[in-house]
Amino acid sequence: MKKAILVALIVLVATVTLAHADTSKISPELKGYNSTQKVQVIVQYAPGTQVSCTGLIPIVGCLLNDIVKLGGTILSQLPLVNGVVALLDGNGILNLSNQSNVVYISTDRPLTPSLNNAASAVNAEFAWQSNYTGAGIGVALIDSGVSNNLDLYQGLFSRVVYQQSFVPGNSNPADQYGHGTHIAGLIAGDGFNSSGILYTKTFKGIAPGAKIVNLRVLDANGASTDSVVIAAINKAISLKSTYNIRVINLSMGRAIYESYKLDPLCLAVEQAWKNGIVVVVAAGNNGRYLPTDGYATVTSPGNDPYVITVGSMKTLGTPTRVDDQIASYSSKGPTAIDAVAKPDLVAPGNLLVSLETPGSTLYNQFPANRVPYSFYVKGGSSASSSSYFTLSGTSMAAGVVSGVVADLLQKSPTLTPDQVKARLMKTAWKSFPAFSSTTDPSTGITYTDQYDIFTVGAGYVDVEAAMNSTDVAKGTAMSPVASYDAKSGNVYLSDSSTAVWNTSATWGNSAVWGSTEFVAGTTSTTMTGSNALWGSNALWGSNALWGSNALWGSNALWGSNALWGSNALWGSNALWGSSASAGEQ
Repeated sequence: MKKAILVALIVLVATVTLAHADTSKISPELKGYNSTQKVQVIVQYAPGTQVSCTGLIPIVGCLLNDIVKLGGTILSQLPLVNGVVALLDGNGILNLSNQSNVVYISTDRPLTPSLNNAASAVNAEFAWQSNYTGAGIGVALIDSGVSNNLDLYQGLFSRVVYQQSFVPGNSNPADQYGHGTHIAGLIAGDGFNSSGILYTKTFKGIAPGAKIVNLRVLDANGASTDSVVIAAINKAISLKSTYNIRVINLSMGRAIYESYKLDPLCLAVEQAWKNGIVVVVAAGNNGRYLPTDGYATVTSPGNDPYVITVGSMKTLGTPTRVDDQIASYSSKGPTAIDAVAKPDLVAPGNLLVSLETPGSTLYNQFPANRVPYSFYVKGGSSASSSSYFTLSGTSMAAGVVSGVVADLLQKSPTLTPDQVKARLMKTAWKSFPAFSSTTDPSTGITYTDQYDIFTVGAGYVDVEAAMNSTDVAKGTAMSPVASYDAKSGNVYLSDSSTAVWNTSATWGNSAVWGSTEFVAGTTSTTMTGSNALWGSNALWGSNALWGSNALWGSNALWGSNALWGSNALWGSNALWGSSASAGEQ
């Protein structure tokens, strides 16, 4: 009996030793997998190995029998790679990997987008593959706060490195509205709660290595004031050197009441800009404002010519950007009062999945936006995830661009805010359709958008193109001002004397905004090359926006009872109206 026990112990020790052997043949996502739950894997064998067990005489030592002996199940053979598809648990995978004729074991990975299509649309994978994740870059998120989430950790430590509430009477920096946490995930989430062999999709931010400085200004209802936001901007400036804050994200806005030269919110963001911090601002979600076809609806501080103002694109559920369209709710320029050409860029912002804040106002207000487990978990139920939530709007698009900026600054840390903005605008993707239309199923109203510079700016942000570029702007990147010439019917862009635009062919209008946006052969004494946008016989036809009774006419938006009136678009349901938060297909 003692001898039998001794033999059993020797076998047990041998088995345990085998189970802790070299794991170099196991793919990264399977290493350390010790669950008894079986996963579908591909097992590749060495060349010349007989994989098939077919024939009249059974093969005693058939390789497939080895898998069965380990408790596995054979699903199919893959002769092209001399392998098989099998179901194995963690111990079976580890033991099988120790067989000399096994080359590699990997998850049978699904061929679906691996994360929010936002990342693929802006070519973020290029940055990640080059090890640029925004690591070391601080992003000041001035929003509704950030709640604790493992997607914002690095190991045991949170990448939310500083937190402070500026909300009067509420010192809690956690997110009670549900907006700031979502933006934080789009900027810097690393997909921890959706990564691994059990998941079909990973929801990863654009700069998954960046640090977040949480400056809460929005209360549980998503409300704040200029003074509160300005205090937070000031704090971000003061913390710049401590946390290497290079980016401020402002996914919020309000009506424009005066020139940006007087607007205190605009003056505050300019101070941040001049202190070396790139300020990224949402354009606004007012593109469906019918009296102006959505034009001149950009909010403050997105109207400031220094900052990067971002509009929202729809990815249409695909990772490629060639089919993407502008979201009809995305606010358009030129800005009220100053007529600044905005937005500067567009980025994915529609139906984006990011971090959820259970119990928050938005979580309770939009239960249909809760992501079911079945959307990203293999065999997941239809129950709502406790981790992820879907939101839409230019707020989300701004978060995407903030992530892009963090990645770019990790690669090129000496770039100034103006050089970052100029680089992103110059390298933006500019191949858009002439028009696209969306019909709101609840109202039956069809919104048609034309892809002019007041709708898509300089184009679709592209982190790969920006990183590959070596162009460095000498001068500011202040957005130009648009003006209407009634005699010619043309709209002209006028640049600041400090701006880099049109100082050389490299920074000419056609290079930055795209040649199709300008009237061929139209010149100006104040600028080099063509600076005239489409005229009465140009790209969009004689009955387009620029007619005498349209945007620039005396009865249009500049009147006292126009866009900025108390009964106009700035009602309580403006930012989070049904046209934005629920997204559009």
